[in-house]
Amino acid sequence: MTASTIPLIGYSDKLSVRPGETIAFKVSCTLPDPYEAKLVRITCGDPNPAGPGIRETEIPSAFTGSYPSRAQDVHLGSYVRVIPGSAFDGIDTLTFSATIWPTRLKNEGQTIIGRFDPDTGSGMAVMVGPNGAELLVGRGNAEPLRLSTGTPLLERQWYRVWASVNADSGDIVIGQHSINGTAVRETAKADTVALASDVPVLIGALGQEPPSGHFNGKIEAPKIHSAAIDPTKSDANLLAHWDFSNAIKSTRIVDAGPLGLHGHVVNAPARAMTGSNWRGEEMQWQHAPETYGAIHFHEDDIEDCNWRTDFEFTVPSDLPTGLYAARLQSGDNWEALPFVICPPKGTQTADVCLLIPTFTYTIYGNQARRDFDDDWTRRAKEWGAFPYNPIQHREFGLSTYNFHTDGSGICNVSWHRPMLNARPGYFPIYDEHGSGLRHLPADTHIIDWLESKGIPYDLVTDWELHHEGTELLNPYKVVLTGSHPEYHTANTLDALTEYRDTGGNLMYLGGNGFYWRVALHSEKDGIIEIRRGEDGIRAWAAEPGEYYNAFDGEYGGLWRRNGRPPQQLCGLGFSSQGKFQGTYYRRMPGSDRPETNWIFEGVTDRIIGDFGLSGGGAAGFELDRADVRLGTPPNAIILATSEAPQSHFQLVPEEMLTNDTTISGESYEDLIRADMIYFDCPGGGAVFSVGSITFCGSLSHNNYDNNISRIIENVVRRFTA
Repeated sequence: MTASTIPLIGYSDKLSVRPGETIAFKVSCTLPDPYEAKLVRITCGDPNPAGPGIRETEIPSAFTGSYPSRAQDVHLGSYVRVIPGSAFDGIDTLTFSATIWPTRLKNEGQTIIGRFDPDTGSGMAVMVGPNGAELLVGRGNAEPLRLSTGTPLLERQWYRVWASVNADSGDIVIGQHSINGTAVRETAKADTVALASDVPVLIGALGQEPPSGHFNGKIEAPKIHSAAIDPTKSDANLLAHWDFSNAIKSTRIVDAGPLGLHGHVVNAPARAMTGSNWRGEEMQWQHAPETYGAIHFHEDDIEDCNWRTDFEFTVPSDLPTGLYAARLQSGDNWEALPFVICPPKGTQTADVCLLIPTFTYTIYGNQARRDFDDDWTRRAKEWGAFPYNPIQHREFGLSTYNFHTDGSGICNVSWHRPMLNARPGYFPIYDEHGSGLRHLPADTHIIDWLESKGIPYDLVTDWELHHEGTELLNPYKVVLTGSHPEYHTANTLDALTEYRDTGGNLMYLGGNGFYWRVALHSEKDGIIEIRRGEDGIRAWAAEPGEYYNAFDGEYGGLWRRNGRPPQQLCGLGFSSQGKFQGTYYRRMPGSDRPETNWIFEGVTDRIIGDFGLSGGGAAGFELDRADVRLGTPPNAIILATSEAPQSHFQLVPEEMLTNDTTISGESYEDLIRADMIYFDCPGGGAVFSVGSITFCGSLSHNNYDNNISRIIENVVRRFTA
């Protein structure tokens, strides 16, 4: 159990909602006074005083008012819960066993499998820690007995561990057996044993609610026997055998034993993990599930804070689409819980649709960046920005750009928790040249521009797009992306491609888009999985054999590795990354062609975008380029190309063959660029792409009167004419 040190914090159960639907808000407040809540409509979330600033409008709502403070805790750590544990009542001899691959052995008391009640001092559990395998045996009112092998285990090595308890004789045994055949066991005699326990069987944790003693590492084939046996030599008297290779896509845990004591996973541990019998002969777990019988548990896994609801909001039918937030205030402490209101299903209210990438927001949710320092804290205070940073507040779980405490990459994340970096007023990067915004706050630069230009728009998210497909987009004359639409499912890519090819106009206004494949859990909304396999700029690398998603069984990693490079959709694909700095584009001869010169109407400059709130320039941080061999249409016209990248920009790994050769044969220097392109599509639609994450930070420069703003306005107005 973890208590947050943030005095006022919360989350909502959805990131998008439609009129008539209800969204629930869950708040933890440790302040002595009540907090106030109100509804606001957000048009700009940039706290930089050099820009438009925070722009929001209070909207009357049914939930506006005062609410009592109450603290709500976070229960990190994944495990399996099996009910009923009462199936083992009356059995005087039990053996618990499992095969394990431990990853953080410095923690004491990590439970492998147990049925132990700390409140009554009854039951037993097999544990591991610095001194090897350990048995915990309850003795009623007396202090529980602990017996250890005294032989340390090695991390990331396979072992079979087990413990036997005979309540009648008092004989107890703890053993561990390494994969190379080395066995160690210790025995003892207990004068009193309280084996019966009124708690469920837990695998990977200890106790009741909330459990403790979370295990870090893989567990495979946990079993319970009604006899004192050595499970490395015998499988007699089997009562339960939880087969983790069964029902991998679900939250269910299947008991292959005679009692059918099925369970479920809690807090989304990583499934489809290679087991002790995996030999590299099959990479797709669905082809040989028996070799993927392990689950990787972590003490910091989380799928849902499961906080109680403080207030709800049913969206009125007359409330227009847009980005909204429940703004909370108590004294000087504030919080804002953002959500998108989409148009009613099957309707549109504008010709322009802005697609909000909530999958990307969630994948990056609570990203703890290594470049955090005192400059960030000082600026946040000076700007009145959202003052809390994930690197200082890890209690809500981190992002898939971070590691678990055991050093493994985080592959499963959730929006059912506070995501500190998905807040208006939050900046992740200390940007010497601008605001340092990314994701939701950065995407408000586009909303702010649409508002300032008086261009009506609808907002929808990738959640609706995934579930509703092209029908969601078909009514719109143009669909705009955000600044960084990086993470997509097959459904969202299919829908965007079909929209484009059936007459729709697409404006890709960011960089490093359509890059990674993700999977959504089929049983619980808001849980997203990423496998970072084999290629690309990666925060961590998936273990060999673990490249296929557990949630849907599909090959994870880059969409390029799945045969769908971003160039096939928007004409551009990720090519280079550097620090959060921007430079400019130079217009190419293609910008003067009769079929494209309308894009530059009113723009006489040959250099464009040498300004902006994101890194100081429109072409920066992550850059995309055209490549016909990867899918850029032959008729695509390069309108402009970035120049003068800073020396820290590097080529992405998937473009490299050796230290001095590239897949395309071009030089490193030539591939470090952003292209701005336009092309017509056979179905009557068209695509305009800019290929830079920092591009939209330039829109508001000079009170929205600049060449970047004019170019985007020309394209939007032509596409909606």
